Amino acid sequence: MNFPALIMVICSAFIGAVGQIEFKRGAGLFDLTFNGMITNYHIITGLCLYACATVLYLVALKEGELSLLYPIIATSYIWVLLFSKYFFDEPVNMINAFGVCIIIVGITLISYR
Repeated sequence: MNFPALIMVICSAFIGAVGQIEFKRGAGLFDLTFNGMITNYHIITGLCLYACATVLYLVALKEGELSLLYPIIATSYIWVLLFSKYFFDEPVNMINAFGVCIIIVGITLISYR
């Protein structure tokens, strides 16, 4: 596997997860008016982070194989789970931990050649 592409996809997943946290923070302040949307810096930050994550992902795809890189995006689910616990004190239980293990095993199996 192309190591720089792998690092870029991991960073893309991480940045995308941070974008999700910003969306959650902005959702509480969300107002469906023009002024409300352009002044909600959490939503704007989330969009910017998503744009950065997308650019990183596109550069990685230019260098690597889609079938190997795309499954790594699933790590964003793990990041969001951890960030949600830390920032919003959302519950994390054994079922969540089992799901994380399944994601990791799945990524490992798909990446193995």
